Amino acid sequence: MIISTRGRYALRLMTALAKRTESAPLRELAEQENVPYKYAEAIMSSLVRAGFVESTRGKNGGYSLTRAPEAYTLAEVLNETEISLAATDCTGRKEAECPHASTCPTLPVWRALDETVTNFLSGYTLVDLMPK
Repeated sequence: MIISTRGRYALRLMTALAKRTESAPLRELAEQENVPYKYAEAIMSSLVRAGFVESTRGKNGGYSLTRAPEAYTLAEVLNETEISLAATDCTGRKEAECPHASTCPTLPVWRALDETVTNFLSGYTLVDLMPK
């Protein structure tokens, strides 16, 4: 399992929003976090669809979080922005699709690894990414 650039950028953009008390224009956020603007647009679009951020139009428009920063775990943000956080293909898809699932000696290890990663990332929130 590797966290993609998309996942890392999403966490940086969300953390940048968490530091603000008012909405922020996307261009400003993208520049601040050194994220290509078109990439930031695509990421924000998926975060809006997930209900993590909201967009407001107008002179003071921009993006803002829909919840308090401590209410977002890294696991949920990454689950929304990554294709999969699974360690292997066989745990990243429906196990019924794997013809070896019922006899695979390694499947319990991959399941345990996935659970460990999810639990680890669930133990951190956006607040943990903010400077103290």
